[in-house]
Amino acid sequence: MEGSPVRSAWRQRLRSSRWRLWAMLILLVVVMLVVLVFLASEYEETRDQAALEQDAETVANDIRSNLLHNVQTLQSLHSVAPSVDAWSAPAAEFLAQRREIVRLEWRDNARRLIAHRDSLYIPDLMSYFDRSQALPEMKIACDNALRQSGPAYSSSYFWPLSSGRGIEMIEMCLPVASEGKPAGFLVATYSLPGMLAELVNKEMLRGRGLGFSDADGTRLAMLSTLSGSRRNVTARAVLDLPGYTLMLQLQSLRQVRGLFPNVLTAMVGALSLALLSVLYLLGRDIRRRQRAELEVGRALAFRKAMEDSLVTGLRARDMDGRITYVNPAFCEMVGLSVEQLVGTGLPAPWWPPELVDEYQHRQQVRLAGKTMPREGHESVFTRPDGTRFPVLIIEAPLIDAQGQQTGFMGAIIDLTEQRRVEELNRASRERLQATARLTTVGEMASLLSHELNQPLAAIASYASGTLNLLEQPTPSDPLHAELAQAMRRIAEQAERAGRVIKSVADFVRRRERVREAVTPQSLVDAIQPLLSLLLNKHGIRLQIHIEPGCPPVLCDRTMVEQVLLNLARNGVQAMPQGDPPAHSGMRLLRIEVGQLRLHSGETSGGRARKIWVSFAITDHGQGLSPEVAEKLFTPFFTTRPEGMGLGLSLCRSVIEQHGGALTHEPACPRGTVFRFTLPGADPSTIIRS
Repeated sequence: MEGSPVRSAWRQRLRSSRWRLWAMLILLVVVMLVVLVFLASEYEETRDQAALEQDAETVANDIRSNLLHNVQTLQSLHSVAPSVDAWSAPAAEFLAQRREIVRLEWRDNARRLIAHRDSLYIPDLMSYFDRSQALPEMKIACDNALRQSGPAYSSSYFWPLSSGRGIEMIEMCLPVASEGKPAGFLVATYSLPGMLAELVNKEMLRGRGLGFSDADGTRLAMLSTLSGSRRNVTARAVLDLPGYTLMLQLQSLRQVRGLFPNVLTAMVGALSLALLSVLYLLGRDIRRRQRAELEVGRALAFRKAMEDSLVTGLRARDMDGRITYVNPAFCEMVGLSVEQLVGTGLPAPWWPPELVDEYQHRQQVRLAGKTMPREGHESVFTRPDGTRFPVLIIEAPLIDAQGQQTGFMGAIIDLTEQRRVEELNRASRERLQATARLTTVGEMASLLSHELNQPLAAIASYASGTLNLLEQPTPSDPLHAELAQAMRRIAEQAERAGRVIKSVADFVRRRERVREAVTPQSLVDAIQPLLSLLLNKHGIRLQIHIEPGCPPVLCDRTMVEQVLLNLARNGVQAMPQGDPPAHSGMRLLRIEVGQLRLHSGETSGGRARKIWVSFAITDHGQGLSPEVAEKLFTPFFTTRPEGMGLGLSLCRSVIEQHGGALTHEPACPRGTVFRFTLPGADPSTIIRS
């Protein structure tokens, strides 16, 4: 018994809650019914308005087509009545049939009046004002017609009549021609009220109001009006004439329909179905949204996992250059966290300090153009610890769901490993080229050594025998001493040639060679006698400059002398007779020797080198083209018909085996500089490599 009052209270509260729910549902139904009735009424009004607007367009089209028909009739009128005497009668007949036209004129090309006819329906048209008052509108219309090569209309103007009334009129000007030549203009003066009365279907205007107004809303002419009422419906249509635009205004009474009593039952049923449909659609939409959110979550998780697994850095920026997104690979690349990067703008924290201005200008140019090269561009980044690394940046526009560009998405690739691989490949290619050069030169050296040893030995023997004969007592002869000196030189050069062949053979066979400390002056002096003969033959001066205090070089003397001689001979051959001319002062071969200081480092022989000596041979020939310079040290490549293409290749191999380098560069103002380096040594030093 004690629980019954509690249960009754709960039942009462539940019953009141149900009643409140039902009241809310009934109120909702009533509100929906009112809304439906209101919408139905608005629909009827909208339908009436649309129908009236369609009728207004029809009326405007009727007026437009009738005006076009009048233009065609006027054209035919001028073709059948080309003279003034023949023109008057057809013009009067035309005006009698066209009550909307109050005056018809024929004017010449200078707009002077030739003939005219007035409408019989307005006899006092020109009794109050002279025709000259309307000439400005007529001239404007004719100017437009001449420019358009067709009919043109003037703006409307008010024309007072003698009866105290007045009408709104416009001018239509039509260019005419006779036998292909301009014959003046036909000017038709239209009455706006007459256009409304004569050019419109009368059945369509029954019970309606019709009028013309200007573009700014000024009323110009009315055919009929309706009493001012809130139940009137008004529609407007544009009557766009060549040179002038009129607004056509059509009015009609709003129809009354008994909407509510007839459709109440249908509305209640439709409302119930609509509520059920809405609930069904709402539930389906909620389920679709849940599925879409689940799919979006999965897609985001997949995308994040994919972006986190990339080794390529990803970076998104807005249109102002501020970072909006980075992936872990980019953070690891630049050594900064996501919090340190997102939101930062220009200059970027990974730019090298000395390149900030250059990168800033480059980024501003790219962001202003809103386009990035698809092939990307290379740059240099720096980490907080100061290490720098090359990167390739590829950027593309970042487009949102509405098709608007919101920024740029960039992919950054670290090129450090690629550069290392390229350097290894380059070194491997150079080693292969050096090996190929040595192999080629070795084969040639073996052949030359075998073929030249015997003739050189014979030359040396003949020179020795001749010297023995010359040393016997002979009568006094002024040429005796010179002949003996020449034979000694022949014997010396034959012996030197033998040493050269032996050195080349040892060089290519990699036999043990003796390197000695040789002064640069002695190397130059050794080749100077042979070089002087060649220079005198071509009219070239020799200039030698050896830096004072230049240390000796550690080298194979014979091979280095051959390198100097070969480079000097190439310089002489680069300056043929007349190029450059003798008066230019550039027929000069210059040999320069100087000390070159480098950082300490370990050589292949295991000994530290601090001092190097540079040899430079400069000519003033035509120089080297890019194509020739690229293949200059290739075995068997030559630009001379008599050359074999082995000289420079052999020279480069000799210098490289001494630990130096042979290079070339353009000379100023013309020509080429060949430069090679040799290690410096103490004069008493001898090393066996």
